[in-house]
Amino acid sequence: MSVLPRLAGFGAVLAIVFAAALVVGDRAGIDPGASARADGAAPAMTAMAGGHGADGAPAPQTVRGLAVSEGGLTLALARTTAPAGVPFALGFRVVDRRGQTVRTFDVEHTKRMHVVLVRRDMTGFQHLHPTQRPDGTWTVPATVRDPGAYRVFADFAVRGRAHTLAGDISVDGAVRSRALPAPAGAMTVDGLRVRLDGGAARAGAEAELRFSVTRAGRPVAVEPYLGARGHLVALRAGDLAFLHVHPDARRLRFMATLPTAGSYRLFLQFKTEGRVHTAAFTREVAR
Repeated sequence: MSVLPRLAGFGAVLAIVFAAALVVGDRAGIDPGASARADGAAPAMTAMAGGHGADGAPAPQTVRGLAVSEGGLTLALARTTAPAGVPFALGFRVVDRRGQTVRTFDVEHTKRMHVVLVRRDMTGFQHLHPTQRPDGTWTVPATVRDPGAYRVFADFAVRGRAHTLAGDISVDGAVRSRALPAPAGAMTVDGLRVRLDGGAARAGAEAELRFSVTRAGRPVAVEPYLGARGHLVALRAGDLAFLHVHPDARRLRFMATLPTAGSYRLFLQFKTEGRVHTAAFTREVAR
């Protein structure tokens, strides 16, 4: 075979290899802020969130918090154990594919980082706001009362894309897990009566969640908290799939689409007279 045909054949092979590399790179989602879902994101769970689409409607939000890495970013916890009943520093970094610490985050709901700490049986819920150090490390004081396995959710946005990364911290001691409370329409917290109303939730169908707050039978006005009337974190029993949503501008009302049948724990946070309260409800979702 002459030299020219050989060179032509070699050039063709290089072209094929180069094209394949472009396809792989595109599927890998090299840019952590890219909107592609090639990272295997979980099925969608839409709700009234902080962001809005072009038509002004609340932007859909996906189920997150199922893994330590997502979209090219990884949660690096500074510790994986903690003492029971003793204050400790909960520290972590968010790193990119190259292992570099991410330092720039978007402001969402007046904060650049939201942390949720909860035991695997969905007790001991805490919503924390850490401080970022000059080296990019986030840290916040925390105390966990009971032994067990705790899930740490870091909820944030980078370059317009929302992320929720999660890791586990174990607390040594005799573990006494609690059964998920049965669904109830109302509960009392800090002397306030909180009621949950709304139609029956079905998997994949939009459902309205309405909350009202009273004291001695009289309505109590809720104050702005982190730029909203209230916050709602939904956790799915079993895998603790995570959804952080916000109500409409005037009242504690949420529209949510829960993706699968099963049990969910709803953690409502609201503020009255300068104090933040947390009310927890169990919600069953039918097929």
